[in-house]
Amino acid sequence: MTTDATTNDASGSAAEANVFAIELERWRDVRGFSRAALAKAMGYDRSYVSKVLSGAERPSEAFAGHAEAALRAGGALHSAFRDFETHRPAKVRPVAPPMSDPHTGTGSLVVDHDDATLRYEDGVYRLTQRRHLVNRGTEPITRYLIRISVDRYPGDPERSNQLYSEDPLTWDEIDLHAWHGRARSNPMEWTTHHDRDAFKEVWLLFAAKYGRFPLYPGESCWIEYEYTVSETHWGNWFQRAVRLPTHTLSVCLDFPADLSAAVWGLHTSMTAQAMPFATAIGRDDTGDRHIFSWSCEDPPLHARYRLEWDFRGRATAAGDSPPAPSTVMASLGIVQDTDPALRQVARRFDLPAEAEDARRVVTALNSACERVAQAHMFGKGMGIAAPQIGIDRAAAIVRTPEGEAITLFNPTIIESAGDVDEQYEGCLSFFDVRGQVPRSHLIHVEHIDIDGRTKITVFERGVARLVAHEVDHLHGKLYTDRMRDGVEPIPVEQYRGTGSTWKY
Repeated sequence: MTTDATTNDASGSAAEANVFAIELERWRDVRGFSRAALAKAMGYDRSYVSKVLSGAERPSEAFAGHAEAALRAGGALHSAFRDFETHRPAKVRPVAPPMSDPHTGTGSLVVDHDDATLRYEDGVYRLTQRRHLVNRGTEPITRYLIRISVDRYPGDPERSNQLYSEDPLTWDEIDLHAWHGRARSNPMEWTTHHDRDAFKEVWLLFAAKYGRFPLYPGESCWIEYEYTVSETHWGNWFQRAVRLPTHTLSVCLDFPADLSAAVWGLHTSMTAQAMPFATAIGRDDTGDRHIFSWSCEDPPLHARYRLEWDFRGRATAAGDSPPAPSTVMASLGIVQDTDPALRQVARRFDLPAEAEDARRVVTALNSACERVAQAHMFGKGMGIAAPQIGIDRAAAIVRTPEGEAITLFNPTIIESAGDVDEQYEGCLSFFDVRGQVPRSHLIHVEHIDIDGRTKITVFERGVARLVAHEVDHLHGKLYTDRMRDGVEPIPVEQYRGTGSTWKY
């Protein structure tokens, strides 16, 4: 199989006519469906599916929808159908430049398609990973490095370290198996590279009991591996890291319907902070499973795509009464006001020397922000400071009502000006109440960027209030410290401003 979706000498009309068929054929190959199996999964006649695949029959929008659902293409087939309908030229897959592969020591690898399916059932996660590899180097490739890394409490490293120290991840639990080629017909042997309490690295060998089968220059092959991890070791997240030139990356999460999973995604790269996925995660609620799928083309090297989820069905299964807002926030990893850490001045960053640490903290903050946003509507915007997720560093993020993302390192308010007014504020660390807090309409904040440059930024009105709230957290203060004497917070049940914007 070549890595090009079309040939460069195809006529323009032929390329346009077949863009959907090309993408459909590729995803059929990724999922390992025969044409008959695909037709059955879609509920269509086999001859009709074959005609669409060959380009002899025009697909309908309904056909594209059934194909998307059957192949869990993460929106790729919907996009191809739109290209087909609007007569856009077919996208030719560029040949990725050769890259020295640090994992094998020989040759150069390109990943034509990286596809992962994570299934949860009865307290156990099972990951099935399939990759279509192409050797664009000059030497045969005889092994491929894979990583198995778990973190039960990603927002609380000390708790995670204690867990894996007392109850490490074992090879028996993982039960790793690997195969070469189609239909799991050729088992692959493997050897241990690193064995840690919460981290394993394994060399998959292009070899089995019956012999060796190196991946020679110019050749391609599918490899597949599968392992299991119990939920006592695996947190509610799954990350894909792009370590080799990759054409297509796809992910599928398969959860029981009765858990009512909510799923979101964050993307980080070497040059950008964590941000939500550029395209939506697809969802299929057919039957007793909820299946979430997402894909992207030509992800940049070193990018990380992280999916997270919350099993909301568990919260309601325990009883009919909904949990208190503070209980919800605590379950999402937000430190509550009884923790003395909220009263300490956060440790400042030495930037740019600690740039990598700063990026990790901001990624954790954005992850927490996504979790919280799934649980509550924030019409006035929202923010989270690092101490609120158990990290003693002077970093905070703010998301304005308009969707702007603000990141602050070592911030200090150096000047306040303009009118002062009182408005209700809420805090994720004691979310059962709301309190009226007087704040200035305009503040000047001194902070530094990731490169260590000092900046002074002026914030106004509602954004100034959001920023001031988070800066207070980094200096060990809560909004109750700012309230006038004799004024007390009110229960959230009495608050009437949920979902509305700031009023000026």
